[in-house]
Amino acid sequence: MGKGDKKSRRGKITIGTYGVRRPRKKAKAQPKVATAKTKAKPTSTIAKAAKTAAKPKATPKKKAATKKDDKK
Repeated sequence: MGKGDKKSRRGKITIGTYGVRRPRKKAKAQPKVATAKTKAKPTSTIAKAAKTAAKPKATPKKKAATKKDDKK
């Protein structure tokens, strides 16, 4: 009853097989994909436009004055 025993758990791990003493792990349940019956609520285009309009646009930063401009 050790690494060479085909019927023990340790032996199955060593050999790399599965069976009653070493069952395979069950696969996790995968989330269901939205189908035609269970569609998400459609969002209106007005609501989408309001969300995009609410974000302020980034303004470019002014360049720092160079040494040549300071000497003039």
